Amino acid sequence: MSETFFPRWRRVDGAEGAVVAPDERLPAGQSVAMGAQHVVAMFGSTVLAPLLMGFDPNVAILMSGVGTLIFFLFVGGRVPSYLGSSFAFIGGVVAVTGYAGSGPNPNIGVALGAIILCGLVYAIVGALVWWQSSRPGGGTAWIETLMPPVVTGAVVAVIGLHLAPIAVRGAVGSSGFDATMAIITILCVGGMAVYTRGVLQRLLILAGLVLACVIYFLAANVAGLGTPINLSGLSQAAWFGLPTFSAPVFRAEAMGLIVPVVVILVAENLGHVKAVAAMTGRDLDPYMGRAFVGDGVATMLSGSVGGTGVTTYAENIGVMAVTRIYSTLVFVIAALIAILLGFSPKFGELIRAIPGPVLGGMSVVVFGLIAVAGARIWVENKVDFSNNRNLIVAAVTLVLGAGDFTLTFGNFALNGIGTATFGAILLYAILRPRAPTIGR
Repeated sequence: MSETFFPRWRRVDGAEGAVVAPDERLPAGQSVAMGAQHVVAMFGSTVLAPLLMGFDPNVAILMSGVGTLIFFLFVGGRVPSYLGSSFAFIGGVVAVTGYAGSGPNPNIGVALGAIILCGLVYAIVGALVWWQSSRPGGGTAWIETLMPPVVTGAVVAVIGLHLAPIAVRGAVGSSGFDATMAIITILCVGGMAVYTRGVLQRLLILAGLVLACVIYFLAANVAGLGTPINLSGLSQAAWFGLPTFSAPVFRAEAMGLIVPVVVILVAENLGHVKAVAAMTGRDLDPYMGRAFVGDGVATMLSGSVGGTGVTTYAENIGVMAVTRIYSTLVFVIAALIAILLGFSPKFGELIRAIPGPVLGGMSVVVFGLIAVAGARIWVENKVDFSNNRNLIVAAVTLVLGAGDFTLTFGNFALNGIGTATFGAILLYAILRPRAPTIGR
């Protein structure tokens, strides 16, 4: 029997502890509950990323749902995954727009044009992988050769290091109270990560954010120690309505800064799909190219209306690892819930009420986690730093990115993230050990 485009999902009872495969489905009530849990899992990061770039969080949430449905279609419902806001775009977006870190980004259009082109390049890479997937040695083999763990780890670490000054400026704020609240926010997230278990620990970003906001409210609104949280917009906002869409503007210099993010997206998605394959025991390599294309198309569509670039989410992979429920239909439900939230102005006003110092503290944690994620890639893949090739590639990449080494060619500029990304790939290719000469 030939394979259908979508699986024929077999219904299972969802008994506690039972594994639910990607091509199986739970009863309706359990499916909705699991879908809601995945929305909660992605919520903190998907909302935080647009706030740090000055994007409309409603649009980001809406397009995360739409993007997840697009991904579902391209992989034929066979790869369980949720697409949320990518943090890899933050450095480039802030650089090209000059965003000051508070309120709507007035230059959002410039970033959107570059995000669309990045999505297009990503989709082209995916199409190449898709086309080669049936060829011996094809598929992702050339990507893994071009971008081994020492390169991808260094580039991911650079994203976090490049953003460090932005995080610190946001955390310091304009007063001692702001700086204190940023530190308290960091402690809230750290406490959730270390001292909680189960659902709270898995949702440490969201739980830490909520706790920090409660403390800020008590200190500012009740005790009068800082600028009070303004909730007037929340009461006036409608329950349902259109979010604030934005149009893209295409500029070469912005594209030069943001398009290199495609390297991060490819490495990130590659790792996530392989992780899901390991958990489910399914061979998902034939769907790798389709996953890249789906992610790229979703990023293009998101950027065309004012949303962030999107990527597969490790947070939701973590939920699957704990629950052992991999049904892809659960992610369709999660996507539909996110789309409903995106059409709620009241939800958007609630997000915008988050105090600046709390966002500053969250930035320190999140950007630091991005930097450490690069080091984690090195550790998990046992990168050998006694090998001088690996050592030089990592060292040079980190300094180029953290120091914002910028190359300018007329109206085209490549900032630290771009030079670090392409520099790592080229340096690794150039520094190949010479083949031993016969007779020596």
